Amino acid sequence: MIYYTLPAVVLGFLLDLLLGDPRWLYHPVRIIGKLIDGFEYLIRRLLPKTKAGERIGGGILVALVVAVSTGIPAVILYLLYYKVNIWAGFALETFWCYQLLATKSLKVESMRVYERLTKGTLAEARTAVSMIVGRDTTELTEEGVTKATVETVAENTADGIIAPLIFMMIGGAAGGFLYKSINTMDSMVGYKNDKYRYFGTAAAKLDDVVNFLPARIAAWLMIAGSYLMGMDGKQAMKVYFRDRMNHSSPNSAQTESVMAGALDVQLAGDACYFGKILKKPTIGDSIRPVVPGDIVNANRLLYMTAVLAVILCGIIRAILLLAVGGA
Repeated sequence: MIYYTLPAVVLGFLLDLLLGDPRWLYHPVRIIGKLIDGFEYLIRRLLPKTKAGERIGGGILVALVVAVSTGIPAVILYLLYYKVNIWAGFALETFWCYQLLATKSLKVESMRVYERLTKGTLAEARTAVSMIVGRDTTELTEEGVTKATVETVAENTADGIIAPLIFMMIGGAAGGFLYKSINTMDSMVGYKNDKYRYFGTAAAKLDDVVNFLPARIAAWLMIAGSYLMGMDGKQAMKVYFRDRMNHSSPNSAQTESVMAGALDVQLAGDACYFGKILKKPTIGDSIRPVVPGDIVNANRLLYMTAVLAVILCGIIRAILLLAVGGA
């Protein structure tokens, strides 16, 4: 089973680049989302609505969702590989690896914003960007829409592509499901609002932990990619070292800082969430104004970073397999 993981991940990556995420195909993350909703409903009914009760409930939610989301795919793959047919296991693992990556879908959604900015109206662009960001977009200027899109591409390069890729290279599709379950919980309950301030603590902290190394690996691969793509690699490295912690999350600004430097623009700053203005530090230097074309260049850097990640992770896994095989 371990020898089929590498080709399954690589083939899954290529399928993702080719096919993206068809809207008609039911995505496993939606199943994880329903699982989170169901467990949250039950846990909240059973535990007291106190600070301690909600923290404990959030911890139980994390344990249950991770166990189910990882355990079921792992068991199914084991049964297919060892009890049914190796190629059946390989086919399903490849399909799941394809579904768990979001390279093309991230490009498609962000380029939809670019098309609305260049060929449509600002109102249409605001609507398009609202599909991929969590902030209030109703008052964003053209520059604000562009910044939000570029920031999303940068951040999701790490947690939508590089992180699941690393986890799949380590643990196959089951490892990818483990990561996605944690990341999905963070996106659903990891908020610092009245509803999730305590209940979402465990999910948010665990997401910070599992993304710590992948975010930094993604940043360094993106720096390498900026040089290879003829972008401002020197500025990317400078801004990375200076601004990589300019975010409430220890991971989000890692790739945002590289992207800002590579494009010679300034990102981040104050933003509106749930009707409240959140004060945020800026990332990067305003060497030139942000323009819609930066979305195109952000996606070029996204693709190069993803390709570099597949090559690096693939080489490392192949070396480890050869070492195990020769032992």
